[in-house]
Amino acid sequence: MGAMSSYRKGAHTIYQCHYHFVFAPKYRKPVLRGDVGLRLRVLIREICSALDVQIMQGHIRPDHVHLLLSTPPNIAPSRVMQAIKGKTSHHLMMDFRSLAREFWGRHLWARGYFVATSGNVTDDAIEKYIAEQGAEPQDDRDFKVTD
Repeated sequence: MGAMSSYRKGAHTIYQCHYHFVFAPKYRKPVLRGDVGLRLRVLIREICSALDVQIMQGHIRPDHVHLLLSTPPNIAPSRVMQAIKGKTSHHLMMDFRSLAREFWGRHLWARGYFVATSGNVTDDAIEKYIAEQGAEPQDDRDFKVTD
């Protein structure tokens, strides 16, 4: 399996589930500066720690956030985003009254987000690995059955 150090272990699993997330404040307002950005980083670290999510890389820009996260396989990416956006919005609005005035309606973040899977191997490498698992040539080249 190559570089096992990049794989994580659960009770009954060995896994590597990496996701690249991007999300932004409503109206892409550049409010994630100074103390707000620093507090946001602390909150994201706390939330990820509680979910057993590792932050591989992160970058808080004034008008958007990039995160590369390693998550356990039992946690959906949507749940990670729900936790991060929900909890950070609540805490930042409480901690910074200026945000509460700027974002009426109790929502700091824009509705959507970007997510893409990431990993150390390409789809081509996985396809080749699966294809070469000692199977005799078959008609269905992209999904073999071997005894």
